[in-house]
Amino acid sequence: MDNLMQYLMPLIGLAIFIVIIAGVWKTFVKAGQPGWAAIIPIYNIIVMLEIARRPIWWIILMFIPLVNFVIAIILSIDIAKNFGKDPAFGIGLAFLGFIFYPILGFGDARYQAV
Repeated sequence: MDNLMQYLMPLIGLAIFIVIIAGVWKTFVKAGQPGWAAIIPIYNIIVMLEIARRPIWWIILMFIPLVNFVIAIILSIDIAKNFGKDPAFGIGLAFLGFIFYPILGFGDARYQAV
């Protein structure tokens, strides 16, 4: 049984990772951004800042411990609002992204461009 779990857990982790990437990719495409940006570290944060309509210099705040949690929540709420969702959905994006990003990306929500 332990031998089975040794192989099963990494596969479950990989499946969750793929679902998150696919959801963020589709979300980026819906917002008119390149989907491949979802897999590029740091650049994906810049794209999220653009989708959330926040200044690019906020990326610096993402590298400050504890501040980055607050900024991530604000970004998630702003992204949800820009897709016509309520702030509670944004909290879901921040804390349960593996569930909420696929819902946002593959659902019927549309990006509301200014």
